[in-house]
Amino acid sequence: MARIEKFEDLEVWKKTRELTNAIYKITASGSFARDFGLRDQLRRAAVSTVSNIAEGFERGGDKEFMQFLAVAKGSCGEIRAQLYIALDQKYMTEDQFQELIERTTEVSRLLSGFMKYLQTSNLRGSKYK
Repeated sequence: MARIEKFEDLEVWKKTRELTNAIYKITASGSFARDFGLRDQLRRAAVSTVSNIAEGFERGGDKEFMQFLAVAKGSCGEIRAQLYIALDQKYMTEDQFQELIERTTEVSRLLSGFMKYLQTSNLRGSKYK
């Protein structure tokens, strides 16, 4: 496996960044933009997901990284729950909802797979070679 030098190289981080951008876009218009509580909580959960992947990588230790990935996965679940609330409030169409749910599920699956990989590998440290 190639040496990973920075969190920006992680596929899971890239997908989470795309998800975060999609969340910001959908929450910026219509009734969603005026529901400050849900809008801000959903954005915070998305930012938490992408940020915890980065912060965990930068910490340098495999155990800490796993802890931050677990927090990111939890925040990803929070995003999914809030998307259901947004759908129920008719802040998005069914198609928009399905697209975001699929992206969120993909990120969650990638996080799970990455965590399992790190648990069973001999990688120890910040560069994960």
